[in-house]
Amino acid sequence: MKISAVLLAGGESRRFGTDKAAFVLDGKPLWERQLDTLSAVQPHELLVSARKDPPWRPSEIGFVPDTPPSRGPISGLVAAFSAMSGSHLLALAIDLPFMTSDWVRSLVSLTEEGRGVLPIADGKEQPLAAIYPAEAADIFVRRATEGSDWSLKGAVTELVSLGLVRLLAVPDAASHLFSESRSRAAKSSGSAGC
Repeated sequence: MKISAVLLAGGESRRFGTDKAAFVLDGKPLWERQLDTLSAVQPHELLVSARKDPPWRPSEIGFVPDTPPSRGPISGLVAAFSAMSGSHLLALAIDLPFMTSDWVRSLVSLTEEGRGVLPIADGKEQPLAAIYPAEAADIFVRRATEGSDWSLKGAVTELVSLGLVRLLAVPDAASHLFSESRSRAAKSSGSAGC
């Protein structure tokens, strides 16, 4: 198995309240923290997906523009699937500042040929911190290009029903890893956003 990894950085930061990529936590902007987290699992390749090529992207990391435009995270996943050369896609959203490389390594260790891993934290599926097999690409493409429901919920339900991902219950003690709250990040670090 070859793991391709993508940092999903295409959002407009409406929920986060500021430019989430530049938000500083524990002395590092989120883009750097998240790339470090993904790099720690030594992926086959590392990509950044966004609406436009971000100025902070290191030159050795590939860029894939979100496609089709303005359809939320599913656009970033579709772009990453079209560009990746691995057997699985490890997706991580830029606005999950508490995610750790140890947790991501545990996801990788549970990955099987033709099957990914989808965490469930606090009773909610976490599709933006998950691993998908390459075989899931067609489902994401179809959902991004047909109809008007571009949420990840329908795609995730279909992937589970087809056995392309296994669900992983996140222990309560680790559920904070999936928090995307800017106020929680600010309280945790005592830092201010850029």
